[in-house]
Amino acid sequence: MDPTTTRYTWTYDEYARLPDDGNRYEIIDGEVLVTPSPSPMHQHILATLIIALRGCVERERLGVVLPDVDLLFAEGQFLRPDLLFVPNAARAGITTRGVEHAPGLVVEILSPSSGAIDRVKKPRRYRDFGVPEYWVVDPEERVVWVWRFAEGATEAERVEGRLEWRVEGAREGLVLSTKDLFLPM
Repeated sequence: MDPTTTRYTWTYDEYARLPDDGNRYEIIDGEVLVTPSPSPMHQHILATLIIALRGCVERERLGVVLPDVDLLFAEGQFLRPDLLFVPNAARAGITTRGVEHAPGLVVEILSPSSGAIDRVKKPRRYRDFGVPEYWVVDPEERVVWVWRFAEGATEAERVEGRLEWRVEGAREGLVLSTKDLFLPM
C-alpha cells in the first residue's frame, strides 16, 4: 500500500474532539476541512432560508429544518452543512450526535474559502449518500446552484430569480425569490 495515497479513517470520537474554536471542521474522505466563522452576510442569508423553509415545512407538517448540525453518514465522513431538512420518515436518524440518515435537503452558503469544497467535493458525497437535493447559495454571484439528485441530475442547475423546492408529501412547494434571498442587511 502506498502511504502517500492512503487516507486516514477518522472515528466519530476523534472528530468530536476537534477544537471548539469558532472554525467549522468537517471530514471528507479522510481529509480535515476547516473553514472560518461565517460572515454577517452569510448568517443573514441563512436566517432568511431558515424562516422560509421552516414556514413551508411546519405548514405542511413535513419534518424539521436544522441549521449547523453534524451530518454523520458513515465512519470517516462527517459533514456540517449550514442547513438541512429532515423529512418525517428520516426523523429517527436525528440523534444526540447529529443527523445520521440522509436528509431531504442540504444547503450550503458559499464563503470565500469554501467554494471548492461546497461545489466540488460535497455534491459527490451527498449524491453517494442518498441526499435527494443539494443547494449551494452563492452570495457573490447572487445565484443558487441546485443539484436534484433524486431526478438523476449529475450537474448543478444555476438558479436565478425563482428558486422552487418540491417536497414529497407537500400540497404545494416552496417558491423563493433569489432577489429576496440576497437583500442587503
